Amino acid sequence: MRKVILGAAITLDGYIARPDGSLDYLHMTKEGSADMARFFASVDTILFGRKTLDAVVAMTGGSYKSPVKAPTYVFSRTQPPGERDGVIFTNQSPRAWLREIRARPGKHICHMGGGELARSFLEADLIDELALGVVPILLGAGLPLFAAGFPQRDFTLVENKTYSKNQISLTYRRVRSKRKRK
Repeated sequence: MRKVILGAAITLDGYIARPDGSLDYLHMTKEGSADMARFFASVDTILFGRKTLDAVVAMTGGSYKSPVKAPTYVFSRTQPPGERDGVIFTNQSPRAWLREIRARPGKHICHMGGGELARSFLEADLIDELALGVVPILLGAGLPLFAAGFPQRDFTLVENKTYSKNQISLTYRRVRSKRKRK
């Protein structure tokens, strides 16, 4: 089955960006870049929320370019569905969208956030794996990756790596029990 992998760089206090959305504290290492290339080779679909798209476009000088040759889907309540500017906007529920995507053959699906969309996918129990790059900084305030509002989800550590500049990456796999959780 095609896994949905939520990937993000996260601070020690759980933020994915400063309160204004900036990511100026992020520094990619050589080892991290190589791991990102391997990760992107394992996916053929990218998804994120509209606010994340806006932040990416602002950071890259006014346009979006996918890190892989793959369709990029943007979940939005404000933009009409359809393909524009290199992305495919959708207003489907995460569950309905994923049912359609998983019906097609392919590689894994990279969920690049943000926090609101992550919450929607966690709420519907659609995240199969977490790929977190932990940045050794406490911001004190910012945009959280895991905003409140979803039930408990259990994960197990399957890989951890340490890079220069004291950064680590953690990969967790979703543990689903046979019994139903409330």
